Amino acid sequence: MVAFRGGQAIGVRAFLNDVHRVAAGFGAARHILNACTDRYRFTVGFAAGLVAGRVSLLPSTHTAEVIRQLQSFAPDAACLTDAEDCEIRLPLIRYPEGPAPEGPSAQVPQVDATQLATYVFTSGSTGMPLPFRKTWGPLVQCVREEALRLGLTGGTPWSIVATVPPQHQYGFESSVMMALANGHALCAERPFYPADIAATLERVPRPRLLISTPVHLRALTATATVLPPTDLIVSATAPLAQQLALEVEQRYGTRLMEIYGSTETGQIAARRPTASPEWHLWPGVSFTQRGEETWADGGHIEQPTRMCDVLETTSPGRFLLHGRLSDLVNIAGKRSSLAYLNHQLNSIAGVEDGAFFHFEDGRAAHTEVSRVAACVVAPGMDSATLLQALRERIDPVFLPRPLLLVPRLPRNGTGKLPQEALQSLAAAHLRNTGTAA
Repeated sequence: MVAFRGGQAIGVRAFLNDVHRVAAGFGAARHILNACTDRYRFTVGFAAGLVAGRVSLLPSTHTAEVIRQLQSFAPDAACLTDAEDCEIRLPLIRYPEGPAPEGPSAQVPQVDATQLATYVFTSGSTGMPLPFRKTWGPLVQCVREEALRLGLTGGTPWSIVATVPPQHQYGFESSVMMALANGHALCAERPFYPADIAATLERVPRPRLLISTPVHLRALTATATVLPPTDLIVSATAPLAQQLALEVEQRYGTRLMEIYGSTETGQIAARRPTASPEWHLWPGVSFTQRGEETWADGGHIEQPTRMCDVLETTSPGRFLLHGRLSDLVNIAGKRSSLAYLNHQLNSIAGVEDGAFFHFEDGRAAHTEVSRVAACVVAPGMDSATLLQALRERIDPVFLPRPLLLVPRLPRNGTGKLPQEALQSLAAAHLRNTGTAA
């Protein structure tokens, strides 16, 4: 089985028929923006690109500005879509409806390890998205090591359900590539709400793997939703608090693993957070220090890459993660990090979600004094109560100015918070209130 849709299995022959049909519809386009939201159709489109010698473009967002940048990067790009009302301003290739006719062969195509498969793009959470090339061999090498680390080898096919979009590097590797390169079956649906996650898992056979994020797992544990037996849960995109990891394992009777990586490198390490804070690197991958920067190289990484995190090597092949370089906060000679401040904020009873961020407005710029702001989802609480709770947890110099109470945070599909969105919220607040507090 290659996939499940609505609980119905899709076999290899049907998959290959779909691949050949979609590949025949690419026309002259050499670069294909794969915007299919159905994970099976996305996978068909990606495989069709491999067969037809096309390169898939995988930006994680499809805003007008991202598409304009994409056109500058690949002027011949066309968009493969399964949406009736697709508004992406590129030549559209509609995913064909109905069953595909019998293809020329049921033999699985062989793909050269050096073939350029895709360009993936950074999320743009700290700036504009940047492209990174990925060839077929290193992609396969990466996810075969992931399968080994997660215990998904041995010949037993797993059913993979993911809350993460396939266009995101983590979702692409851990749901799409994991299935293609290791003989597992992906689920076409992308459940979002807790009840949908439970229902989707129920429709596929065991052993079951749930690919998710800290945001989705926090939302799941905040409800009384009962999951069917789920043999493994994997989390990535942001550090997972040990308390949440323990709750997930205990409530659902499962094992929880965490993946570390980046768009540039792909995934490079894993850990079980309830067992150890240390991360274990993929074989062949190593870190080198260049001043205060950490660079990753070797293994499946296609070019030396500067990591955006503060990493501490503890022994060969092992390290600790201390947060992002851009998270460091230095106010009045005192140092902290956004990761630490976020942990303290989200540990306050009644806070459902919250995030600190660097913020400067024009009126305070002349003072050259750094400061932080915070957006918080905390129904039933007021700012004074929240600030008092924070004073008991953090140094007063790190209290947020402004502290914004919002109905929800502007997270994207993988739970990340673009800095521009947070700063825009704070700037709008200051314009409306005329105050910095």
